[in-house]
Amino acid sequence: MSNDPLLQPYQLKHLTLRNRIMTTSHEPAYAEDGMPKQRYAAYHAERAKAGIALTMTAGSAAVSNDSPPSFNNILAYKDEVVPWIKDLTDACHEHGAAVMIQLTHLGRRTGWSKGDWLPSISSGPHREPAHRFFPKLMEDWDIARVISDFADAAERMKAGGMDGIELEAYGHLVDQFWSPLTNSLHGEYGAETLETRMKFGLDIIQAMRDRVGDDFIIGIRYTADEAVDSGGITPEMGLQMAEVLKATGQIDFLNVIRGRVHSDPSLTDVIPVQGMKSAPHLDFAGSVRAATGMPTFHAARIPDVATARHAVASGLLDMVGMTRAHMADPHIVRKISQGREDDIRPCVGATYCLDRIYQAGEALCTHNAATGRELDMPHDIQPAPTRKKVVVVGAGPGGLEAARVAADRGHDVTVFEAADQPGGQIRLTARTPRRSEMIGIIDWRMSQCAARDVAFHFNTFAEAADITALAPDVVIIATGGLPNTELFEQRGAAVNTITSWDIISGDVKPAGHVLIYDEVGDHAALQAAEFVVQAGASVEIMTPDRTFAPDIMGMNITPYMRSLQDKQATFTVTRRLLGVARDGNRLTATIGTDYSDLTTQQTYDQVVLNYGTLPNAELYFDLKPRSANNGAVDYTALTQGRPQPATKGFQLYRIGDAVSARNTHAAIYDALRLVKDI
Repeated sequence: MSNDPLLQPYQLKHLTLRNRIMTTSHEPAYAEDGMPKQRYAAYHAERAKAGIALTMTAGSAAVSNDSPPSFNNILAYKDEVVPWIKDLTDACHEHGAAVMIQLTHLGRRTGWSKGDWLPSISSGPHREPAHRFFPKLMEDWDIARVISDFADAAERMKAGGMDGIELEAYGHLVDQFWSPLTNSLHGEYGAETLETRMKFGLDIIQAMRDRVGDDFIIGIRYTADEAVDSGGITPEMGLQMAEVLKATGQIDFLNVIRGRVHSDPSLTDVIPVQGMKSAPHLDFAGSVRAATGMPTFHAARIPDVATARHAVASGLLDMVGMTRAHMADPHIVRKISQGREDDIRPCVGATYCLDRIYQAGEALCTHNAATGRELDMPHDIQPAPTRKKVVVVGAGPGGLEAARVAADRGHDVTVFEAADQPGGQIRLTARTPRRSEMIGIIDWRMSQCAARDVAFHFNTFAEAADITALAPDVVIIATGGLPNTELFEQRGAAVNTITSWDIISGDVKPAGHVLIYDEVGDHAALQAAEFVVQAGASVEIMTPDRTFAPDIMGMNITPYMRSLQDKQATFTVTRRLLGVARDGNRLTATIGTDYSDLTTQQTYDQVVLNYGTLPNAELYFDLKPRSANNGAVDYTALTQGRPQPATKGFQLYRIGDAVSARNTHAAIYDALRLVKDI
């Protein structure tokens, strides 16, 4: 047996967990009609195959129909969920992993206009800022009904073969009763004492235990410190709550949370993003374990093996959650066991996974395009039957992914890059100190390519003759894009302007009063704004949209707001930049709106455009008539996971921003699904 603390088994009641690594409950939103069907099962089974001890599903599964999903959650209140749960648990048990599920009633953290259009309910009348619905104050019959719903759902989960359940008691309905901040009731479930506030949750626990018996794990994920100045759950109160839970004899583990999730900023402190401290609540969770002696789980930005190993070796945790880390690389445990920790694809904290749920209804990893696509995309690349010569032009994330996958297939790979180092637009992103971890997307791929003898030619502006001289079988153009300097539906470049790239790269220094005109709504505009205010200049961020930065969801918007709101930064929505004229040493911007004929003029020292990129595709079009496929992609074959049609002569493809302005994930997905079959 290994001496690695992470690889030691752990006995949880009657259940033997094969190591100390788990994924905590999270909702990737892969359910179909509220059921965890094949995609959902395949996602969890991939981690089970790689050796994880415990995979917790759902984040969370709803126990009542007046707890409609905020996004595509599992509907644990329907009997039809049982066979789907059975398929999921069987798929994970087959590979030796334990499986649990998190049950909840969302309370005020959802809304009446979803699902069956029933009023949301809570222990208080106030809406939650993040979800914006005003709840009904619960009556006695609501309380009795929800307690019964929890018991029914627990029974369904046991029937489906789950090893246990976790009661969700942070931010959701149970926590809304427990917190003095959100309980406005009076009487036996009221706000008056800790005993009355906790009674609702304790009654739920007892009802579930009565239904599932003693040979079933029941744990709780709860807030042991709301981290507010006054009025909330304090650390001392959190320990009292833990002791009450322990004294029931019905709780088998504590999963410790610190903080609140009622708003975007508070959620970001509970689940930190890149640039924030790693494992910020680990010592606090350890203090709960030390005080109670209860089996203790915890996860909050534990992205690397060293931190996880410290958590277990130091006795802070019994089971360590590496949830986002396993979205980046589901094979962490296997690689630890094989002495291949250097091969682990790092989680860079981009939190595209969580933001993507709110943006488009499914979790995806910014730099592992196979996550969530386990039915179609491989995490392990298989060798090709025939070795080919593959040339990649461009060493950004898409080009490096193409090179990595092609080399894994066993091909002879050559990469040309015009710059003196790899990275493409990721290099710009990483210039913001708190986003410097993004360079891990590049560094990991470079190390993978180096281990597979990929040949790199930097400082080389490849031309068609350079490519054809190598007699390639496949050429992949990943040359990215260059900033679009035109204004919407106007001909020619916008004069008297610079681009967000100019500011972020440091090629142009901010000066005076700066307008950043953002037609994209992505990170680049706000990154540029940070550079402007850090230079002591003032900035106005303007967009024609009705909201600013619509592509940046709540968790990633938080650090931008924290860095800008105490500086000279203002935001202007529903205004369109029509033109910029020089007026002496200053610039006069003509500003309109899509909603009326109104136009105004405003004076600035600099005007910065953020309008995406246009493909840098000159080389592609030079090579296109010489290629066997004329650059064409068979989309049917691509989307069905089949190889592109065979041809005589070299095949030519372009990916990422060399096709159109998109994002890092799109470029990497382009590369993976194309090259995996070459």
